[in-house]
Amino acid sequence: MKLKICGMKYPENMKSVAGLQPDYLGFIFYEKSARYFEGEIPKLPENIKKTGVFVDASVEDIVSKIKTYGLDAVQLHGNESPGFCEEIRERSCETELIKVFSVKDEFDFSVLSPYENVVDYYLFDTKGKLPGGNGYAFNWKLLSDYPSKKPFFLSGGIGLEHTEKLKQVDPKLPIHAIDVNSKFEIAPGQKNIEQLKQFIDKVKI
Repeated sequence: MKLKICGMKYPENMKSVAGLQPDYLGFIFYEKSARYFEGEIPKLPENIKKTGVFVDASVEDIVSKIKTYGLDAVQLHGNESPGFCEEIRERSCETELIKVFSVKDEFDFSVLSPYENVVDYYLFDTKGKLPGGNGYAFNWKLLSDYPSKKPFFLSGGIGLEHTEKLKQVDPKLPIHAIDVNSKFEIAPGQKNIEQLKQFIDKVKI
């Protein structure tokens, strides 16, 4: 499994996190988020994919951010339609497209079907008051009913306490990456490097 560390905000902290060699770093372009990113991204290793996180932003805004920041992936965290995703795909064909779905105690997997041919990955996050970063995990047992072969990101309040549970997830599931954020923070956007090191070591990412 690959690793995505989301909610990056401070350049010096980004450099330290990048030193851990995650596969993705997430930058939240949603103004209501405590981890809202603005400014410049320092030079990062080329193997780390810069991921822009958007919530019901316009196509123009997303395409502009892709060009400005050299984003390698776009994560859509709002109510974006399949048609919207298709337009992003047409405008930025080399950018990975990730569509987020919020899960809690139940989930209707049939909603995925219209997105099958227009996104590269799904991301399952915990349904809560916020579009993301709610800090607690959903019921992963629901994923046993996952009907697609499309790889997905597992997100939602994942922390050090989940290391053993992650090892017990059905190996047949096409989990592309683990996505972590708020459980590894000193403050919003400021990641705890030592805790991230422990997590990477325990999960063997």
